[in-house]
Amino acid sequence: MLPQPTWDIFCTVVDNFGDIGVAWRLARQLAREHGLSVRLWVDDLASFQRLDRAIDPALDEQSRCGVTVRRWARPFSVIEPGDVVVETFGCDLPESYVAAMAAKVHKPAWINLEYLSAETWVEGCHGLPSPHPRLPLTKYYFFPGFTAETGGLLREHGLIERRRAFQESAAARMEFWRSLALNPPDEAEQRVSLFCYPNPALPDLLQSWASGSERVTCLVPESIVAAGVASFFTPQESIAPRAWRRGNLEARILPFLDQLDYDRLLWACDCNFVRGEDSFVRAQWAARPFVWHIYPQQENAHWVKLNAFIDRYCAAMPEPTSAALRGFWRAWNSGRGVGYIWPDFRRQWPDLGRHAEQWINPLRQTGDLAANLLNFSGDLLK
Repeated sequence: MLPQPTWDIFCTVVDNFGDIGVAWRLARQLAREHGLSVRLWVDDLASFQRLDRAIDPALDEQSRCGVTVRRWARPFSVIEPGDVVVETFGCDLPESYVAAMAAKVHKPAWINLEYLSAETWVEGCHGLPSPHPRLPLTKYYFFPGFTAETGGLLREHGLIERRRAFQESAAARMEFWRSLALNPPDEAEQRVSLFCYPNPALPDLLQSWASGSERVTCLVPESIVAAGVASFFTPQESIAPRAWRRGNLEARILPFLDQLDYDRLLWACDCNFVRGEDSFVRAQWAARPFVWHIYPQQENAHWVKLNAFIDRYCAAMPEPTSAALRGFWRAWNSGRGVGYIWPDFRRQWPDLGRHAEQWINPLRQTGDLAANLLNFSGDLLK
């Protein structure tokens, strides 16, 4: 029997948590579920530690969850490359490492794991080769996506079953809320998680909750938006350290959550505001109403990507539900009009929840990204 291929995954931390969140989930799944030898090279171990408190930023090498975590130092030491090399999101590999890849008799399977997009052109580009201009190497592009013609989405084994068991267990939900020093919500209370980029629409959204007819508890995982939430309130509205109340709104800044607890927060809340890519995908597996804050790009290039997903996600929705989601998501991402549109979006939560559960069924049929990536790399190594 041939030995299992070794893997090197490279990640540069761009926006604190999104890139490393995806890379860490992928590395952990390949090691745990497929028994692979995986090295994860990260240039910012301090940010990584926020996702996993067991990571020691002072160490150049450490083992965690079956993965060898290595500091991506510059200059980069000459090492033996893995059989499969994954550069996440177009991070440029060290020149010395690429030269070592080219020197191997059996060339590694070199894969660029791209950003997630619902745009139709992704299907035509998934798996395409890109020969190196000087060296005897070929890089292949691997696109996550929402159809069988793409690489699928990250989803560890048993995720949907664990999520459903949690949502159906009052005891499990109660234990989770108590771990955050919160009482379980009562029937008249809505709980919303808020994770986003800085957004000029934030005060309008908070005020619409404060002056609305329903009680809303806004739970904010520690992030750059926490300061924006805190600045909305006056000192007199503080009810506890990092907690405030105005009208029907109560807002609380949560301590930074690791990936498992963040998943549980998404499972437990009635609606989730998410951003970027990693939390965006996890919100979909949570099967709750959600709002995506896409990473803003120059010249508004992100709007094409946002609208492509909205069109795909809303394709099977009834018109009132689709119109409410389109209107609110676009208002949130433009930074204007969210308070005015929020009531329409809120009224559609029952239909949005049903749609969210139905949405994941075809996604599960495409296979998970880690398994698809393993099969793809295996074909390249033959």
